[in-house]
Amino acid sequence: MGIEIERKFLLIDDGWRAAVGRSQHLVQGYLARTHDAPCSIRVRIGDNGAWLNIKSAVAGIERTEFEYAIPRADAEQMLASFCHGVVEKIRHYVPYEELMFEIDEFLGDNAGLIVAELELAAVDAAFARPPWLGADVSDRLRYYNLHLLDHPFACWSATERAGE
Repeated sequence: MGIEIERKFLLIDDGWRAAVGRSQHLVQGYLARTHDAPCSIRVRIGDNGAWLNIKSAVAGIERTEFEYAIPRADAEQMLASFCHGVVEKIRHYVPYEELMFEIDEFLGDNAGLIVAELELAAVDAAFARPPWLGADVSDRLRYYNLHLLDHPFACWSATERAGE
C-alpha cells in the first residue's frame, strides 16, 4: 500500500524563485470526485508523462495513495471524455538543504494561488524551513486540487485569499 505524507504551505514571498531547479506544466482532471467517495481518482499529464492516481479522500498530512504511469494518449482521452474541468499549474521543484519542495503555481481560474508541498518520511518528521515558507495549510480543504475545481481561487473572498 502506498502512503503519502505531505504538508502544504503558503508562501511569504517569491524568494524561492531563484532556487528553482526545474519546472513542468501539469494538467489534471478527476474521474471520480463525489464528496462522499472514499477516494479521488485523478488523471494527470505532465511534461514527462501521464499518470493515474488514486488517493484517499481525507484532509490531512497522511493519506493512502497509488500512482501508475499510463500512456499519454489514454490520459488525453480520459481528460477529454470523463473529466468536467481541469486544474492547470506549473510545478516548480525547489531544493532546500536535503529537501525537495514542489511549488505549484496555479493557472486559469486558480491563477494567483501558489502552494508549496513537501513530502516527508513521517508525519512528525522535523525539517528545515526556508525563509520563504509561510503558514501550514495541510488541513485546509480549500487548498486541495480537487476542491479547486469546484471552488477556484478566483471566487475566494479576501479573507480566504489571506489564508485565514
